[in-house]
Amino acid sequence: MDLTVTDLACARGGVTVLERVGFTLGAGRALILRGPNGIGKTTLLRTLAGLQPAVAGRISMQPEVIAYAAHADGLKATLTVTENLSFWAAVYGTRDVAAAVARMNLGALADRQAQNLSAGQKRRLGLARLLVTGRPLWMLDEPTVSLDAASVALFGDVVRAHLAEGGSALIATHIDLGLEAEVLDLTPFRAELRPEGTDDDPFGGDFA
Repeated sequence: MDLTVTDLACARGGVTVLERVGFTLGAGRALILRGPNGIGKTTLLRTLAGLQPAVAGRISMQPEVIAYAAHADGLKATLTVTENLSFWAAVYGTRDVAAAVARMNLGALADRQAQNLSAGQKRRLGLARLLVTGRPLWMLDEPTVSLDAASVALFGDVVRAHLAEGGSALIATHIDLGLEAEVLDLTPFRAELRPEGTDDDPFGGDFA
């Protein structure tokens, strides 16, 4: 199933930051979001993932098929690598955590508590959660933060395998992951900054 976005507007802090966003992302494809810091890449991903409402427009795909990886790794500090992945597998109704451990090169750390991992190791574990979701559309917000060059290459391989299996990926990143991907520059979709829900009425909208 394709993700089709039509005339989408989204807001941050009650202010519309992007408008008239439109694109289609098909199975087996990746789309890279680009644009200057603060333009709204994270806001767009959160809106598409169903974590906040759109101001306007239409999103064709339901949040239930989406796995969203934000800046936070979403780890339980006192659980081990394997226990963290088992927890998320149970949440998503899947079971195979061994494959995720192997593909993100976490085998030697399987019994280590998350609180005792380095920043890069925590990031790899956080990204390994994608592999236990069973969901076809990955939405990734700067996924390579804290990763060294070898881990970036490893994660690029994981994304390529996901695409080869018919999945899709929407990624906000400034790093080259070595993917065959289209690029969507959000600069043309930057909105005139105005409070959400207003037109030209200086007394309308929510200014709280």
